[in-house]
Amino acid sequence: MTALFVLEIIGTIAFAVSGALVAIKAKLDLFGVVLLGCITAVGGGILRDIIIGAVPPAIFARFHIVLIAVVVSVVAFIVSYLNRHKFTAFRKKIEHINNLFDAVGLAAFSVMGTEIAFTSGLGDRIFLSITLGLLTGVGGGVIRDILVNDTPYILRKHVYALISIFGSALYYILRYNTGDATVSMIAPMLSIVILRILAAKYRWSLPKVHIDEEEK
Repeated sequence: MTALFVLEIIGTIAFAVSGALVAIKAKLDLFGVVLLGCITAVGGGILRDIIIGAVPPAIFARFHIVLIAVVVSVVAFIVSYLNRHKFTAFRKKIEHINNLFDAVGLAAFSVMGTEIAFTSGLGDRIFLSITLGLLTGVGGGVIRDILVNDTPYILRKHVYALISIFGSALYYILRYNTGDATVSMIAPMLSIVILRILAAKYRWSLPKVHIDEEEK
């Protein structure tokens, strides 16, 4: 079992849970929950493959990955349905669980996306490599948020995209200089998970312009 395959499984499970929980909070039906779980899990990879010209995207030849996302989403729906009367009381707990799974998914897919650049013979292009990491890490979440009619998370909260960029860049530097994918992924993944959790806990955000539209 290769490191890349392990990352794909971890990221798929984590992002499927994250996407399913967002769908449940948005009061979507079972199909909507499964769709958002799958889109969150595989959407970034599809965007990545289109960028590097891998058409059709690899996910369409890897049915087991989609099946994992479907099963995980259905399980999340069933657990939430069985606890629906307590859902409001456990909303904050669900948010914490979602943040944890989202952090793990972001770490796994950011590193995986950057590694794809190396396995595709594009490892000498640092900007492209980091961009592939970013797209794989946040692309599915952007599509998810658009589908629930919400402003994409990466544009408004918790320096989300910057954490993915940082982790992808750190992985690229380590991978390029050591040549070892397995060893290189440890520090970037831990960094992304820790930073993502801290950003959510302390509500780190970039500056915004708060416009007062009322005339004085």
